Amino acid sequence: MKYEQLEVWQRSFKLSIKIYRLFTNSRDYGFKDQICRSSISVPSNIAEGMERCSDKEKARFLSIAKGSVRELKTQVMIAKEIDYISGDECSSLSNECEQISKMLGSFIRTLRTNIEY
Repeated sequence: MKYEQLEVWQRSFKLSIKIYRLFTNSRDYGFKDQICRSSISVPSNIAEGMERCSDKEKARFLSIAKGSVRELKTQVMIAKEIDYISGDECSSLSNECEQISKMLGSFIRTLRTNIEY
């Protein structure tokens, strides 16, 4: 299966685009750069991991993506607290981060059961 067909990749790709659009006019370039970088890291690491040959390598890259989605959620929460986004935007984005994180966790567990130790 191609990584583009994975629901977790599709959702993280769309989330990254939402983040980029939401912060496109932000003048806080440091924050904008950081939140955009963490958002793009999620689908990018899923894509890179799915191109790896072993399940162990795939799980490693998916784990990096999972860390990035938690980083993104934290930045979304900060953005709300400093009034860069609304409470509704924060809730929506945070919920999507949670769903993506759960999907990645499940995928990682499945891959790890296939790894022979």
